[in-house]
Amino acid sequence: MTITISNPVHRTDLRRLPDDELLRAFRAGEPGSAERAAACEVLTERHSKLVRSCVRAYRGSPEPAEDLMQVGYVGLMKAINNYDPDVGHSLVAYAAPCVSGEIKRHFRDKRWQVHVRRTAQELLLEMRKGIEELTQQLGRAPSDAELRARLGVTESELAEAREADMVFSAYSLDAPLSDREDPAPLSDALGDEDPGVEQAIDMEAVATHWDELPEREQRILVMRFYGNRTQAEIGEELGISQMHVSRLLSRALSHLRQRLLDTAPA
Repeated sequence: MTITISNPVHRTDLRRLPDDELLRAFRAGEPGSAERAAACEVLTERHSKLVRSCVRAYRGSPEPAEDLMQVGYVGLMKAINNYDPDVGHSLVAYAAPCVSGEIKRHFRDKRWQVHVRRTAQELLLEMRKGIEELTQQLGRAPSDAELRARLGVTESELAEAREADMVFSAYSLDAPLSDREDPAPLSDALGDEDPGVEQAIDMEAVATHWDELPEREQRILVMRFYGNRTQAEIGEELGISQMHVSRLLSRALSHLRQRLLDTAPA
């Protein structure tokens, strides 16, 4: 975020002023005036290291550092606009949480592909920072116990943060599976819907109420749907008319349908 000033001599004079005087000059200037813009530019340049240090904590994220710097500058501008030098004691102390908060809001509101609880999102960011710091201190990747001790969280909270990390970014189904020439897309590795699974669920539901049917009706259903027998053939084997077979078959199917749809009378 750069503000172009046409009077470099004036800007050089402003750089000699401390933050409080620059802020007073900024607040005293008319919106859109060159004086106000110059004071804002000097403050922004002076505290660019603060923005850079806040962004550094998110180096492991898939978000480009340049984009995070722009988000951080938004937080810095909010701090410059809201900070009152007659009340506060340090612009840096006031701006640091503003910049970090703006970056966290960016991740929370724009980067998550699946809804994740805010506490898990924030813990994930702290976890990444803790892993980086512990790795530098220990010379190796920290264990879960060391990471939990550093963050002051429970095992389940750390597990939730790791799960949140898995849904941070979504991958296109056209994304390549490898860096080889002409790689297969991710969609090729995903299975299709298996109609056999739905059929198995339906059969399990039928089996739950199967014993509620009389034995003869069970036999008729088996002969009709598994033996592929006609009603006339079933009637001949059981010694009953085809019409009777039809009535028994209809009654059995109606009972099962009512039970599966939970519409049977009590």
